[in-house]
Amino acid sequence: MSTLRSGILLHITSLPSGHGIGDLGPAARRHVDWMSKAGLDAWQVLPTTPIGEGNSPYSGKSAFAMEPLLLSLDDLHADGLLPRSALRCDAALRSGPAKYAAARRFKMPRIKAAFETFVAKRRLRSPAFNRFLNANEHWLPDWCEDQPGDPDEHAFVQFMLERQWNRLRRYAAKQGIGFIGDVPIFVHADSVDVRRRPELFRLDRNGNPTVVTGVPPDGFCKNGQLWGHPHYRWASHRKERFAWWVDRFRLAIGRFDAIRVDHFIGFVRLYEVAANAKTARRGTWRRTPGRELLETLRRELGPLPLIAEDLGEVTPAVRRLRDDFDLPGMRIVQWAFFEDNSPELPRNHPRRSVCYPGTHDNDTTRGWYRSLPPDAKVRFRQHAGCRRVADVAWSMIDLCMDSPAECCIIPMQDVLNLGSAARMNRPGTPRGNWRWRMDAHATAPLARRMRATAARRSSMLPRP
Repeated sequence: MSTLRSGILLHITSLPSGHGIGDLGPAARRHVDWMSKAGLDAWQVLPTTPIGEGNSPYSGKSAFAMEPLLLSLDDLHADGLLPRSALRCDAALRSGPAKYAAARRFKMPRIKAAFETFVAKRRLRSPAFNRFLNANEHWLPDWCEDQPGDPDEHAFVQFMLERQWNRLRRYAAKQGIGFIGDVPIFVHADSVDVRRRPELFRLDRNGNPTVVTGVPPDGFCKNGQLWGHPHYRWASHRKERFAWWVDRFRLAIGRFDAIRVDHFIGFVRLYEVAANAKTARRGTWRRTPGRELLETLRRELGPLPLIAEDLGEVTPAVRRLRDDFDLPGMRIVQWAFFEDNSPELPRNHPRRSVCYPGTHDNDTTRGWYRSLPPDAKVRFRQHAGCRRVADVAWSMIDLCMDSPAECCIIPMQDVLNLGSAARMNRPGTPRGNWRWRMDAHATAPLARRMRATAARRSSMLPRP
């Protein structure tokens, strides 16, 4: 983690691909080129697992598979599996917000055609494909058999996703850029993991959750957040020595240079809500064996390149667990201006932390500033040296990049100085999220400005 110093938060779906949704193809490589010109070395993405309800990447249909919509048709054409004519699409798919349903209607028949070409070329018997099947036999058969249609086609999709992902990682690594992934603590009730491994989850005889996940009321939502995922049956995980978790993190560590662990406080305690509850206002906190789990992961996998998302109801026990495993926590600078000398102010950040203006759950900095009470606006302007509303986003970027935290991650929306319409997620709101997609030409003039800011940060931090 110490080698990653400054970067961008931008999910793959937000890239300006021409087929309705961002993917792992040419637009991703162009973004790597931009990051290199901007002097940045870390690209943080949201979970890449199959999306669930509301198109949320945090309601994954599998803890192991990748989302098929991330597959690039352009790269399938480059691999000789699609004709160029298959890439032509309506203008409506080439710009604007991510269009999940339209992208699925357009892409899936073409992915099926690519599979048929793959079969015709006898690549199902290729050494590379068989190595992939053998390396992923602990999860891939369950995923493929659980999906409608031909299991071989679903294995092909995951094989090509891995190839495209590894190609992107190699391309980025040559320019000194690493990837930060995101592992949600939960999986969806409709996931293949719950269906195929029901003994690992707290379910009734019909396979429905007996209690569901969420968080109590907070600054984001007065009724709390009712996520609805099933809770874990920890005794079963202990019995098999946390094998499911070890497999999950082994795969994630193989895919990313560092991993943000979503809802890290859940490794100390989790909030349970009745399965029939309408809100998360009433629930119960239960202890979890997070220390035992992390010890197992470290013993089986070695040093853990994790970032602890230690946000929310952070207790001393959460801080002890984070520090005992020497994990960097997170600091959110948008929260720093409601009191004097807040611990979220960059000057107060510990070295072992990662600094963000905000996460995917926060408003953009420009939108956030508009909603601030007057006294918080005054504090922000004083600390950031900001004199004009038009300069708020870049004043925040400069402030964050001066943090002594070992890494600083800036949402791409703030680099582009975008307002609330570009917000990625509104917690507690089930619809309309995860849709922001950037313009294909928006970033080019900004690389030089970001490079100067990143260079100043690099000169300030000690060498790793």
